[in-house]
Amino acid sequence: MGPGNDTRISEFLLLGLSNDSELQPLIFGLFLSMYVITVFGNLLIILAISSDSHLHTPMYFFLTNLSFVDICFTSAIIPKMLVNVQTQSKVITYTGCISQICFSTLFAGWDNFLLAVMAYDRFVAICHPLHYTVIMNPWLCGLLVLVSWIMSVLNSLLQSLMVLQLSFCTEVEIPHFFCELHQMIQLACSDTFLNDTVMYISAVLLAGGPLAGILYSYSKIISSIHRISSAQGKYKAFSTCASHLSVVSLFYCTVLGVYLSSAATQSSHAGAVASVMYTVVSPMLNPFIYSLRNRDIKEALMRFFRMASIKMTSVLVVKKCP
Repeated sequence: MGPGNDTRISEFLLLGLSNDSELQPLIFGLFLSMYVITVFGNLLIILAISSDSHLHTPMYFFLTNLSFVDICFTSAIIPKMLVNVQTQSKVITYTGCISQICFSTLFAGWDNFLLAVMAYDRFVAICHPLHYTVIMNPWLCGLLVLVSWIMSVLNSLLQSLMVLQLSFCTEVEIPHFFCELHQMIQLACSDTFLNDTVMYISAVLLAGGPLAGILYSYSKIISSIHRISSAQGKYKAFSTCASHLSVVSLFYCTVLGVYLSSAATQSSHAGAVASVMYTVVSPMLNPFIYSLRNRDIKEALMRFFRMASIKMTSVLVVKKCP
């Protein structure tokens, strides 16, 4: 590429987490393991809930969607990183980079909205238990997921289309392991005032709004639990939302940690390392949090594995028969 601006750049370079060649096999093995665990764990949650009629309730319907989004979110980022590490290449095409921005923004936003929807579900279940089945009917549950998806898609398309309007210089090195929106805007040579404004307004509205809803829901939940007289009743009420509260804390603490660490150190590399927490670690841990802290999920998984082993045995017996 020649000097100056080039709006027709065909590729970028993802610098990744480390330039040390000796660390690449370790990074590849670690991220491959985490990716497989994330996909397998969340897929098990989906299959266990889908196969057990006892779990066909609003809470587990939203959990199924959350697991699906977690699989998609990590799949939008990690496979390309693994390919680059394995082939010792840092290249990502312009189209691939824009696609990665689009899908990572989409699924991160959808994840955020689903956590807020799940908080509302727990609010209705604990604060209005007698009206729970009436309020959280299948139509409303489907509508909440649909609206969450539409809002995420619109935001993702807006951010991606605005990045397409930017022109880039010959400096096309991205100090990250994926095409992160903020990093891409910083690389641009053209004026990014509008992009920055839209990005920050979207962050306030589409991240701050759901967070405010979660905080409001849990303030009401804590108030309702506090009014319960028996210790057993308090424990039972709190246990129904403990898993969700753990996932919410993990998600928002890791996201907050990313931006605080990058702001404190003024280092893009530090931000990239911290981003591993919400892009890989958080989706990987969610199935463990829900399965270890939730008796219904544990029982559903046990029934699923029992049924799977019975079917496998039946297939093997049929194959052996002449």
